[in-house]
Amino acid sequence: MTDTTTAWTGGLNSLGFAKPPSETRVVAAMSGGVDSSVVAAMLAEEGYDVIGITLQLYDHGAAIEKKGACCAGQDIHDARNVADQVGIPHYVLDYESRFREQVMEDFADTYLAGSTPIPCIRCNQTVKFSDLLATAKELGADCLATGHYIRRVDGPNGAELHRAADPSRDQSYFLFATTREQLDYLRFPLGNLPKTQVRELAEKYSLPVAAKPDSQDICFVPTGSYADVVKKMRPGAGRGGEIVHLDGRVLGEHEGVIHYTIGQRRGLGVATGEPLFVVKIDAAARKVIVGPREALLTAGLTMEELNWLGDGTLEEACDAAQPVLARVRSTREPLPARLGWHGTQPAVYFDIPEEGVARGQACVLYELSSKNRVMGGGFISSTIPADERISA
Repeated sequence: MTDTTTAWTGGLNSLGFAKPPSETRVVAAMSGGVDSSVVAAMLAEEGYDVIGITLQLYDHGAAIEKKGACCAGQDIHDARNVADQVGIPHYVLDYESRFREQVMEDFADTYLAGSTPIPCIRCNQTVKFSDLLATAKELGADCLATGHYIRRVDGPNGAELHRAADPSRDQSYFLFATTREQLDYLRFPLGNLPKTQVRELAEKYSLPVAAKPDSQDICFVPTGSYADVVKKMRPGAGRGGEIVHLDGRVLGEHEGVIHYTIGQRRGLGVATGEPLFVVKIDAAARKVIVGPREALLTAGLTMEELNWLGDGTLEEACDAAQPVLARVRSTREPLPARLGWHGTQPAVYFDIPEEGVARGQACVLYELSSKNRVMGGGFISSTIPADERISA
């Protein structure tokens, strides 16, 4: 990699600023993992004025002992070692109370309400791209750089958000809530790189985390048991209720709605001789409603907490029934759909009915022509039955 401290001859540097890297201050968000460590090393090699910051999001020792989790314990130690090796200052900021209030509390309450939360989106939306971004500005940084696999592209109307070049690593689903103002300030140096090359760079820089495995699941959830975390945070959350068939039959009992999510088939604890799926969760009545697979089909959905990154306004796009690609789960490819209205609420209508759409999950919108540009999205607030036609 070229040292742009000496190679820079004018124009824009690699981060898009019209000055030498040495005069460009960058805060690098360092989680202690391979991706963010490579970002810090790359920028330091290019001669940028890099400051590494790691957020302590929870008490790793007292709360959760989990290998592969970020922002606690060993990961803070790893981030500090990387910063020392690449020769940049490093600071650890205690965001534990903010993380608990803005991410963990929301996670527990959303599950109790019968919805399916995505805490990684909340973390990016609040702690990382709000609180940390503000701290970076206080430090006089020109930008905040992260190890996310997503691309920031300068378009005719300003910065745009695009899917990563490596589709297997793309994190656009978790970053739809990034605002235009935040996007102006953020940089994603890994957006055009495949994960294999990032690993090679980690070895090239001899980073102590070069062979470290990627983090898995939600950082504050031990052993993948969401219900255990909710019960710990909300004593009494495991109150039982009935498992009810769509036709009204009571099929059995459950030990709390927090153990279920829309589309779930396994672990229902009931048998009728037909495949059954969770099709609805009535948290107020403590009922889990089950039915056949076709009952999961939805014509569309409504959204709340909307963030629009497309051209024009969201209202104009809905009025025009603008075609888009819509993704309702991080593990699914986006499907053809169009924007519209459901009553007074912005809505997404699928060209072909989609199944397993869960309240609380995100619906992320992509440009139909490019299939890569993120047009925005929102959290799913309700679903529209498969037999309902598009509103006029």
